[in-house]
Amino acid sequence: MKRFTEIERSFSELSGSEIVILPVPYDETSTWIKGADKGPFAILEASQALELYDIETDSEVYKHGIHTLSALKADSSPEIMVDQVKDKVRELLDLDKFVVTLGGEHSVTVGAVKAYREKFDNICVLQLDAHADLRDEYLGSKYNHACVGARVKEICSLVHVGVRSMCFEEKLVADENNIFFAKDIISDKNRINELIENLPDNLYVTIDLDVFDPAIMPSTGTPEPGGFDWYQVTGFLKAVVQKKRVLGFDVMELCPNEVNKAPDFLAAKLIYKFLSYIYGCSRV
Repeated sequence: MKRFTEIERSFSELSGSEIVILPVPYDETSTWIKGADKGPFAILEASQALELYDIETDSEVYKHGIHTLSALKADSSPEIMVDQVKDKVRELLDLDKFVVTLGGEHSVTVGAVKAYREKFDNICVLQLDAHADLRDEYLGSKYNHACVGARVKEICSLVHVGVRSMCFEEKLVADENNIFFAKDIISDKNRINELIENLPDNLYVTIDLDVFDPAIMPSTGTPEPGGFDWYQVTGFLKAVVQKKRVLGFDVMELCPNEVNKAPDFLAAKLIYKFLSYIYGCSRV
């Protein structure tokens, strides 16, 4: 398995790295397009083509050290998988590492959030996603990828950004003050500033790649029209970093396509760009 980015070993050893990449190739509860278990490997492969200098932040974040762990071999049961992810992420947090978890389907996020909630008393999850994921149960499982928002809300506060698809039952349980629909953000740029100002100070960010429009990110399990473009997503993440403290993040739901590699590279660059903001942009 390749490391994240083609960097010298002196910048990729665990002991000297501030950042740790945790691949979790899990895809047991996806309900339409399967293949998210291949997502972490596709991201790592695409990351070999990244330029390590980031123009926007005038920085080289890899010099903080980026270590890539072996892929977590998770149990097929989503309940057990969540506990396995929680234990591994908590182990890394106790080593004072900044953890980036690579999915895999979105249910993986629940384990990471549990670990962060154990480590940090006051934390909010910021979920960038085309879907609300607020079903209490789906297809017989409370840990289906369609239930991640519901499970996170049992752990800590949750704010959704980019939603453009939900069922009526989800509408009934959604907190209208903490769900921001894509159509409203796109039509009113002031919504972004209001949203960020009202966020708690400490954030864990989970990014379902279907928050992007399928025109640039078709490789997801449930592509949804009407999503954000590259600059809308990265601009939002940069604004968040400048105002709030991001304690960790994950990137989920890449279903790689053998013919089109551009989405794989987009996911890899998004990770490096977000890290560049976190380590290279001072908060106001």
